Amino acid sequence: MAAADELAFHEFEEATNLLAETPDAATTSQSDELTSREHVAVVVGSGIGYGAEVGEEEDDKTSLLQEEKPQPRFWTFDYYQSFFDVDTSQVLDRIKGSLLPHPGHNFVRHHLRNRPDLYGPFWICATLAFVLAVTGNLTLVLAQRRDPSIHYSPQFHKVTIAGITIYCYAWLVPLALWGFLRWRQGTRERMGLYTFLETVCVYGYSLFVFIPTVVLWLIPVQWIQWLFGALALALSAAGLVFTLWPVVREDTRLVAAALLSTVVLLHALLALGCKLYFFQPLPLDHVVPAPQATPPSPNVLLPSSIQPMTTS
Repeated sequence: MAAADELAFHEFEEATNLLAETPDAATTSQSDELTSREHVAVVVGSGIGYGAEVGEEEDDKTSLLQEEKPQPRFWTFDYYQSFFDVDTSQVLDRIKGSLLPHPGHNFVRHHLRNRPDLYGPFWICATLAFVLAVTGNLTLVLAQRRDPSIHYSPQFHKVTIAGITIYCYAWLVPLALWGFLRWRQGTRERMGLYTFLETVCVYGYSLFVFIPTVVLWLIPVQWIQWLFGALALALSAAGLVFTLWPVVREDTRLVAAALLSTVVLLHALLALGCKLYFFQPLPLDHVVPAPQATPPSPNVLLPSSIQPMTTS
């Protein structure tokens, strides 16, 4: 019995000496290991959750800053500045999309992408009006060179007429179309709708094809002029029809057909009016008639020097 107590005391003494030599050492048990593993798992999980929480907090801060930022009034310059925030590559891509329409290709969905701009339509309309006025005057200049009897005077009023016509068409027709579609949307629940700026953007870019066509109208051959005009009208009208079809197809067939026919008819009237007014045949008051020699009257006596000689 005493030997067992001596052995126990000896083991306890050895353990005491070991702890004295290595004070940083600690004994671990199975429960301690489990506790440490759970602690590591909690730390890792909390790190992942912390990253997600940080991302959510940043999103919340961004949305709060956007909400706190005051929206500019529609009569201020800052309100319209966002509609001109577009780069050259986007404008060129939208011009390319308006020149190459095909079925199933929606101009609003594939090119605008909920970001309509006024930069492209504004300068396209301005360029078209300027080119119309200049080429209309150049037509008279070229005609005068071919026929010197034609009297030419600069017609600066064509610039004003072209600008008023093009800008009124590019704004008033989309406004009427957007208003009609909005009214029809109230009667047809499944019918979609473009915004007013998207409609203006579609019409503005659809007019780009007429700019090179007007330049080609300087060719003094009538059938070539009408051929280029028909091709430009077909491309431009096709782009409008393919863009508007996903919206109007939910309406009745009669309304959809009537609306698309009206859109094409108004587009054709614009092209026809520009062709006939700015490239019309020369009016009579611009042509100076050439002097013509009138034969002498038989009652007028000829001078004696040129009277015919008679023989007796």
